[in-house]
Amino acid sequence: MPRALTVQRTLVPPQERKRYAERLARRQQYYAGANCRFWAFEEQALPGAFLEFFEAPDVETLTRAHAGAPDPILDAGRVYIEVELP
Repeated sequence: MPRALTVQRTLVPPQERKRYAERLARRQQYYAGANCRFWAFEEQALPGAFLEFFEAPDVETLTRAHAGAPDPILDAGRVYIEVELP
């Protein structure tokens, strides 16, 4: 079964940066415990513009993890499936 991925874009004002970093740490911990991986990337040319990636071994695991997450994901229903390359 192919891996599943959800992406979320977030803009963080400078005064919220510390609180956002704490939320990222909680998300990483939560998703690791839910058998998922979590990454956050900040746009180099636009500080405060982040992409968050949530990955699981399958759609069911990712869907279950999002449903139980302490912080809701804005578009958790938009799931991407890994494409097998030739």
